Amino acid sequence: MAVRVNDTVIGEHEIAVEMQHHPAPSVEAAWQEAARALVVRRLLLDEARARGIGAEAEGDLLPEEAMIEALLEDAITVPEADEETLRRWYEANRSRFRTREIWEASHILIPADPWDAEARVAAEARAQELLVQVLADRALFAPLAEAHSACPSGKDGGRLGQVTRGSLVPEVETFLAALAPGQICPVVVKSRYGMHILWLHERAEPRDLPFEAVRDTVARYLRDAFWRRAVHQFIAVLAGRARIEGIELDAAATPLVQ
Repeated sequence: MAVRVNDTVIGEHEIAVEMQHHPAPSVEAAWQEAARALVVRRLLLDEARARGIGAEAEGDLLPEEAMIEALLEDAITVPEADEETLRRWYEANRSRFRTREIWEASHILIPADPWDAEARVAAEARAQELLVQVLADRALFAPLAEAHSACPSGKDGGRLGQVTRGSLVPEVETFLAALAPGQICPVVVKSRYGMHILWLHERAEPRDLPFEAVRDTVARYLRDAFWRRAVHQFIAVLAGRARIEGIELDAAATPLVQ
């Protein structure tokens, strides 16, 4: 079925080209998303021309993109949230504003291909030998890391520095979270990279960030949310005035609003 916006037909070839920007579970879903995006684009361009907007491109922007930007700047007014609104939103979303757990740690990595069972057995045995040594004398950790670790941190005696939760492989993080500051893990830790010997030096627990530290972030988030809502409403108004055939339009689901 042809897609039409007022007097403009959006052809199959144009939709097919647009589909590459809309990955979806099926060809039909990608076609629908691409067609909606092109319908919204046409609504905005038609409205820009109706308002006499024909902005020249700036930088690398295409002329049509510059027209859409000028239209939205002209049509959309975004209110600034007052202090009470900012604080209320912050209090309702405090979990968004917490520092991550931070570990200061060292490790020795004995590498092993996850698909090579024989290599992993050998790596585990070697790591176990090194672990026995560092548990007996932790002063050996740095020289053993320099001599044996496959991680670039080996040249620094195994020191990883300060790392946050989410930056290491899950297996290593699980054991670091269970260690007490100053403790060397009593077992070899296995990951897809090989075998790890872990030493946790210090830990900083997660903490809430105060409103004053994140006020500008909250303000930007609400400003963006207000803008998306206003654009959604603006597109809905344009769609209500237009004659659209061949597709159901959900303005909120278009990439431009997202």
